[in-house]
Amino acid sequence: MKTNTQYEAEFKQYLQEIGYSKGSQKLLSYCVNEFLKHCNTINIEEINPKQIVSFYQHLQQRVHKKTQLPLSEIFISHHLYSLRVLFNWLQCTNQLEANPISNLKFKRPTLKPRQPLSQEEIKELFAQTENLKEIAILHLFYSCGLRRGEAVSLNITDIHFQQNILYIRNGKGAKRRAIPMTFKVSKELEKYLVVERPKDAEKEAFMLNTKGERMLGGQYNRILKKLLVKSEINHLKSNISLHHLRHSIATHLLENGLSVDFVREFLGHSGLESTQIYTKVNLKKYSL
Repeated sequence: MKTNTQYEAEFKQYLQEIGYSKGSQKLLSYCVNEFLKHCNTINIEEINPKQIVSFYQHLQQRVHKKTQLPLSEIFISHHLYSLRVLFNWLQCTNQLEANPISNLKFKRPTLKPRQPLSQEEIKELFAQTENLKEIAILHLFYSCGLRRGEAVSLNITDIHFQQNILYIRNGKGAKRRAIPMTFKVSKELEKYLVVERPKDAEKEAFMLNTKGERMLGGQYNRILKKLLVKSEINHLKSNISLHHLRHSIATHLLENGLSVDFVREFLGHSGLESTQIYTKVNLKKYSL
């Protein structure tokens, strides 16, 4: 019989093989480890729905180690998602006869509505850029609608400038997609690559930081915050994130008449449910 440590190691390998990003691999493995520690000496093969419900109740009562505040609904949801991935993998590989989480239902996290920026506000952000790098960053998150992890993982070979296509190799849920770019966006990304990106730096990564290394999520955030401080956007600037740019392009595409199916493919959503969030925003604008 395998130990839980062996199961954890094989699970990490599985996540890597099917294409989860390094960040997702780390988060899912952490959540599974927290669950197994909560179950103490129980072997994975012996776990039943009661232990999972007990863990869920434990998470609702637990506080964050740093902030000492209750865990957010999103963080609790990440733990439950990790268990679904774990037990689906065990069942599909015949390491488990019955999936203990398959019939369990939990409360979905309540998401705060994210207000998209207007097209005028997006233009204002672009007007505050000082170099090709900042222009390229806005194009990645707004014009191409990338998630933060997708931008971090983006390599030079993922962008085909002649075809005006950007490829996402490891999107959310290990999904892949091709993103069409306008001629202008393609040329401005290429201009950053040819003119401003250091030639002798890391070979693979498309976007580099000041040290010539792959740009990380926090570094993208800092550049966006700098542009927001310089701009005259009337939102609460501290609450605008990189994901607001992705949300904004989705809304603007729908406002310009593109179909929900196109936007779903563009964003890399698995189903229409996620994309319909933007249709609600779009409809509200014209129902005044």
